[in-house]
Amino acid sequence: MDDIVKQAMAKWPNVPNCYGWLGLDARGNWYLRDDRAQAAGSFQSGLPGSKGSLLTHEKLIDFIARNYLPDASGQWFFQNGPQRVYVELQATPLIWRVQPDHGVKDHLGRAAEVRGVWLDEQGFLYLASTAGLGLVHTQDMGLAAEAVEQGLWQPQALLQSELPGQFGFVKSPQAGQKK
Repeated sequence: MDDIVKQAMAKWPNVPNCYGWLGLDARGNWYLRDDRAQAAGSFQSGLPGSKGSLLTHEKLIDFIARNYLPDASGQWFFQNGPQRVYVELQATPLIWRVQPDHGVKDHLGRAAEVRGVWLDEQGFLYLASTAGLGLVHTQDMGLAAEAVEQGLWQPQALLQSELPGQFGFVKSPQAGQKK
């Protein structure tokens, strides 16, 4: 976490959390979800306009990456100064990019060691690692298939609906706020 973020947290300890304004899609892209996007539907809904605006500003994306982590209940957030901005997940908290040597890096560029491999009913491949659970990026399925064929990875079957419970993450922290 950035030092400036830690200093802001100490200076303003009681800033309310933010829900629904930031999303991570299944390709590792960040989306800013203004009021209009949130009114169009949930991030996971696939409804027109519900994803929001794709973030392209490299320094902002890097700042989010350095300050992205889960809380104790499995809700992933971006620590923006003193405020936690909870992230709506289209799929999983991490998106894996498979490297030519079959190593993996998450969508933030951090390398990790694969600890388990799962395949869901729709053919999506997930990796559990030292950093957490993530979906393999669709562009890297060829490299992932090589890892399976070479016996490096041995996928186990799992239903997509079981992922959050089994791996302890929350896809929509915002949904938990609506009571």
